[in-house]
Amino acid sequence: MSKSWRDKRDNPPKGLPKIVDTATLANPAMEKRFGKGKMFIATPLLVDAQIRKVKKGKLVTTGIIRERLAKEVGADFTCPLTTGIFINIAARAAEEDRAAGRKGIAPYWRVVKDNGRLNEKFPGGVEGHAAKLSAEGYKLDRTTKVPRIADFEKSLQKL
Repeated sequence: MSKSWRDKRDNPPKGLPKIVDTATLANPAMEKRFGKGKMFIATPLLVDAQIRKVKKGKLVTTGIIRERLAKEVGADFTCPLTTGIFINIAARAAEEDRAAGRKGIAPYWRVVKDNGRLNEKFPGGVEGHAAKLSAEGYKLDRTTKVPRIADFEKSLQKL
């Protein structure tokens, strides 16, 4: 039996969270892709906690979440790959919680990509994400392949 999304959120992989000095990885391609310095690899629960800070009427980007996590632990940056995976885990765990009748789920739909685009990997895909944001009064710009929130910068919240 596979783990539930709640289990994945609440029980991080062994060895996480951690800070890795990218110079010690001896992998130039990875260093080029992610950057140089101290990279924080969070956990799904730490990412979920950041999402829970987003107030109604506000949005955050994945970049804002990454910046906040890095700042909290004294790292130069947070791994973009694992952060994206952990945001998805938090979103799916929230929907499991909703289905189980739990209140106070993480408002994952208030997380947009750094350019304001919606997340195709969220439960319900782009249309599910769009429906939740539209219900909160956000206007969508559908002139691009993947919809984005019009003037999303005006709604950004600092964490």
